[in-house]
Amino acid sequence: MIKKEKVIFCWSGGKDSALALYKILNDESLEVVSLLTSLNETYRRISMHGVREELLDEQAQKIGLPLVKMYVKEGTNMEYEQKMEEVLLDFKSQGVEQVVFGDIFLEDLRAYREKNLSKIGMKALFPLWKKDTSALVNEFLDLGFKTIVCCVNDASLDDKKVGVELNLEYLKNLPGGVDPCGENGEFHTFCYDGPVFTKSIKFDIGEKVYKALDPLLVQGKTKGFWYCDLMPEHSDSV
Repeated sequence: MIKKEKVIFCWSGGKDSALALYKILNDESLEVVSLLTSLNETYRRISMHGVREELLDEQAQKIGLPLVKMYVKEGTNMEYEQKMEEVLLDFKSQGVEQVVFGDIFLEDLRAYREKNLSKIGMKALFPLWKKDTSALVNEFLDLGFKTIVCCVNDASLDDKKVGVELNLEYLKNLPGGVDPCGENGEFHTFCYDGPVFTKSIKFDIGEKVYKALDPLLVQGKTKGFWYCDLMPEHSDSV
């Protein structure tokens, strides 16, 4: 029997993560020992996606893998890198040498990840790398995954494109220049059903919230993000 290599999976909760995890779980040479997700410590939500911690917990439970949460408060690169290094060094002491990411074509992001991992003697694995994004999102849907758009960048999409199912109709009506996988940050998703889950995750759709960027940080047309607050089913939390 071939000894499987242990890996950590950086889980965002969205469609690219779900498809990448599906591919890794079907690779007989690899063993996912844990999911790893960064959350905002104050708001207890997944970084960038804005998804509640309770729904992240449900994802991990229905995937059937352990989940390690990395809380960040300041949101700076320095804080992120320091905390990530601490977490990964702990995994490395347990024999883990590779970290899996769902990135597709952002060269600078890949270089950033690989540089930080090389500092502690670890490597990155990108199962979706350089794949055609139209083919990937169609494969995702064909496999039976289901996902809802939880965040959009207002430089590309308006509030009508958030809080709705990502399906063929949604993709058909995307404006020109918007990547089908939102790989340039145009939109983010919450995956709630599909072949990596034992059961579908139930949730309620809450209000839409606009978060403006700091004016000093604005570049191009981006002013902020529209979020749809997804809540555990029948939750009264705010």
